[in-house]
Amino acid sequence: MSGIWTLWWVWLGGALALAILETLIPGYVFLGIALGAASMALIVALPITLAPAAMIAIFAFLSLLAWIILRRVFQARNDQSRVIHDDINK
Repeated sequence: MSGIWTLWWVWLGGALALAILETLIPGYVFLGIALGAASMALIVALPITLAPAAMIAIFAFLSLLAWIILRRVFQARNDQSRVIHDDINK
């Protein structure tokens, strides 16, 4: 019995929807999940059979990995804040 999660275009459609949501609500959270879903579309397109639980576990791992990579790529290189030690009113 095959479900809708075994169709590659469903995963790709979900990735596209999440990428659009990321443009509306930026924060690099949905983009990592979208990359995980796009990766799952490629995996599902392969001629292998995976159980639904395995697919969800792979999707979660790929999404977490993509999110961690995005956080490292888009983080500030150095702290731009300025610390003032002297009060100018003294």
